[in-house]
Amino acid sequence: MDPETKQLLQENLDIAKENNLMLKKMVRSQKWTNIYRVVYWGIIILSSVGAYYFIQPFLGNLLNVYGVSGVKNYGDVVNNLNSNKQQVQDLLNSLK
Repeated sequence: MDPETKQLLQENLDIAKENNLMLKKMVRSQKWTNIYRVVYWGIIILSSVGAYYFIQPFLGNLLNVYGVSGVKNYGDVVNNLNSNKQQVQDLLNSLK
């Protein structure tokens, strides 16, 4: 094998080794990015569920104080909206 071909093969081997190292670093980086993304969203979801768990009793008490109960059917919602509309209308008329 002539020296020029040998040198080209050696350069090609060196470049291939360098590319292999870069590809391994890219794969490792992508793996850690995926792990961090899962942890990030896990923290967000778990903190939301935890916040709801701790706030839910206060919300229940607040809704009980203001007389808001569970809606059993669509008719209740419509009746409540109509009565609230009339109350707002009466309040606006009293301010005129």
